[in-house]
Amino acid sequence: MRQWRQSNPYLPFGYKLMLSFCVLILIPVLLVGYTANSIFVGSIREQTRENIRGTLEQMKDNIGYKMAEAKRVSDMLYFDYTLGDQLRHYQEGWVSYEATTKYLLPKLRSTLETSSGMLWLSVYLHNETLPEVYQNYGGADPLTLKNRLFDLYHIRRIADKAWYREYPQEKYGVTMRWQQVEDDAQYGRISLLRRIVDTRNPLNLGEIGFIRISVRLADLFESVDYNKIGQGTTLLVADEERRSVVISAGAEGGGGADVWRAEEAGRLYIREELPGLPWKLTAVIPPDITERDTEKVRTWTILICLGCIAVFLVIGYFISRYFSRRVSKIVKVLDSFQEGEFDRRLHFKGRDEFTQISEALNEMGQHTGNLIQEVYLTRIQKKEAELESLQAQINPHFLYNTLSSISRLAKFGQTDKLQRMVLDLAKFYRLSLNEGRTVIPVSDELAQAQAYMNIQQTKYEERLRILFDIQPEILPYTTVKLILQPFIENALEHAWCGDRIHIRIVGRLEQGNVVFKIIDDGIGMDRGLIRQVLDPVQGQHVGYGIRNVDQRIRLHYGRQYGVEIESRPGMGTGVRITVPALSGDAAARAAAGEAS
Repeated sequence: MRQWRQSNPYLPFGYKLMLSFCVLILIPVLLVGYTANSIFVGSIREQTRENIRGTLEQMKDNIGYKMAEAKRVSDMLYFDYTLGDQLRHYQEGWVSYEATTKYLLPKLRSTLETSSGMLWLSVYLHNETLPEVYQNYGGADPLTLKNRLFDLYHIRRIADKAWYREYPQEKYGVTMRWQQVEDDAQYGRISLLRRIVDTRNPLNLGEIGFIRISVRLADLFESVDYNKIGQGTTLLVADEERRSVVISAGAEGGGGADVWRAEEAGRLYIREELPGLPWKLTAVIPPDITERDTEKVRTWTILICLGCIAVFLVIGYFISRYFSRRVSKIVKVLDSFQEGEFDRRLHFKGRDEFTQISEALNEMGQHTGNLIQEVYLTRIQKKEAELESLQAQINPHFLYNTLSSISRLAKFGQTDKLQRMVLDLAKFYRLSLNEGRTVIPVSDELAQAQAYMNIQQTKYEERLRILFDIQPEILPYTTVKLILQPFIENALEHAWCGDRIHIRIVGRLEQGNVVFKIIDDGIGMDRGLIRQVLDPVQGQHVGYGIRNVDQRIRLHYGRQYGVEIESRPGMGTGVRITVPALSGDAAARAAAGEAS
């Protein structure tokens, strides 16, 4: 037992008890702490995200309101049918001058005055009979001036511009686009682009003018302020390629290219679409904003869990130590019993389960020695008797068949064959008796089979062909005697198909086992007959010799060894016999262990 422990170390009972205590107490404490912290922290984070998202929604609404202001101004021109009629007058001279001074310019001026923000209105006309009216800004941004600004141009000024040529097809009252054109990007502006169409023919809305309303990005995104979220936050208005047009950063370096690596730094991205604009509003939230309210909760949770763990570990240590000492004493006594020392005794104070165990072990130790010895000897004797009984059942059966053959040879006066058969019979029984031993070398078993086959060869002559295919590696091992002859005899009794039969005997070493195969080319058997042979019902006596071999092998070596039969009618039969590859000493120990 001690040698087994040295080669197979195990975890002592005290450690197992301590581990069980940890699993049942400490792990639930950690899980509860972790779950509570995760739920609370997750709730705080989610609330922070929702608050930030709500702030971004307000910013987006403010931006939308300013965009709606520019759209309202464009609507005043787009849906003014009188303006359309004036733009369709192509008479030069006084008519053109009067249309410009009496209606067109006052209309543009009054339209701009309705706006509360700074706008720069540019109108491009297809009617070149109307004069251009514009100011010379000297290369400066018109929106830096304080007065209301509008300019009147001919359409040829933008006819070859890509942004104008690529403008989408008109859908009445719907088509408009926010886009940075001309010098908008240079001066930090964006423009609302929209047509003025001829509404006289709804099926063909011809363009009679083009509106461009420019707004400063600083005015449009005035509400984009990082202070509304928190220090360290960065707010960006950027396109799909991450080119920023507006940045509001609450930290040094927060507005550079590094801001797009914010996610790698553990920061949080929150994005909002800006309908109608080619940009998105993005908030880059530093970890301290989302984590500042959760850090304190996490710290207290860790401290409480560590305190509970420390207390439970101390308690578990003393409890496991107390019980492990008692279990160790019991194990030592059991080790002594395993080694045959049944005089050792165990004593515990108190009246508990360990005391009852100690009393039971002491009582068991007093009686077990004699009982084990008695049962051990009885089983060995019983097994030897069973093996001898099975062996005794085979010898008369074979002897009877052989003597019948000898009688027939004597009757027909075949003295030479008679002499060879008698000599082979003597050799067979000399090897079979083998001084009363049940287990014999594989070489002796093969010699017995050879002697038997010589007897049958004498009997059947050229009608019987025998082939031995034996690996030399199996010869040093042992086997239960007389396991091949019954199958050879069975083939000669029942497998003839015509007047000839071929039998092949194979011996191999496979995966630590000695495997014999007896293969014939006879008539074969169906599955029902194989079941009757190996597992007969009460009252059936088919295949007695085969079943005898299978029972002897299983009784001697165990149920995992024995006989297997594969056969089909008309295709012959193959018998597989498996025994463990044991030498003489190992076979003896295996037999003794099976008996115990």
